[in-house]
Amino acid sequence: MRKIRQSRELSGVLGIFIFLAVSALMTTSTFAAEFRNRGEYEVTVTNLTRGQRFTPILVVTHKQGVRLFELGSPASAQLRTLAEEGDTGPLASLLASMPEVKDVVTSTPPPPASNLIDPGESITLRVETSGAFDHLSVAAMLIPTNDAFFALNGVEGPTGNNELTLFAPAYDAGTEANDESCESIPGPGFIECVTPSNPDGNGGGAMIGGGEGYVHIHAGIHGVGGGLPTSNLNASMRDWRNPVAKITIRRIR
Repeated sequence: MRKIRQSRELSGVLGIFIFLAVSALMTTSTFAAEFRNRGEYEVTVTNLTRGQRFTPILVVTHKQGVRLFELGSPASAQLRTLAEEGDTGPLASLLASMPEVKDVVTSTPPPPASNLIDPGESITLRVETSGAFDHLSVAAMLIPTNDAFFALNGVEGPTGNNELTLFAPAYDAGTEANDESCESIPGPGFIECVTPSNPDGNGGGAMIGGGEGYVHIHAGIHGVGGGLPTSNLNASMRDWRNPVAKITIRRIR
């Protein structure tokens, strides 16, 4: 009986040892695969509008299933900040805290105003990728608007030497009424906003609320602001037709 018990105990110890060895081997293999697949995506964003600027560009690599928003659903508080203020900080911090996210990069914010991406201009950013972290999301605010932004929302990146070009529409975060008034739109130097007391034409950026309550395709600028005629956005200058951004993704290294 003692020999049988000792044999069973030895068998149990060996089983645990084998399990731990296999687990360590699997972990090492997974890490090695991740290391072998490490690289970077080069992401180039081009502003296709005639009268809108892009605020700092947020680029993130992540696993499949991560989403910045869902059409027809309310925007998160972090996305609201990006869409109304052009501030990527809260959304970048939220994404960086998620284990499903690999890397988060944001272009340099103003000042100076030249850090904004003007119509017809492009900017290129690099973001890390590896293994299952092969999806990307991109977002930035359009100014001058109340809460318009463009985005890629969880797209699979290219493999090998392939290049992927996508075109993004403008979305409305649905968090602020589109009053098209300088008092409620952030940003520097809008000609429609120039007054004796505001010779530089800077926006006010007041948060007014009253949005639709869900993310949807933006309807553009219609010149319907509620302020003085010189305080409203000029639709003939600021309106657009989708898409608003060209985004080219290339895997390097």
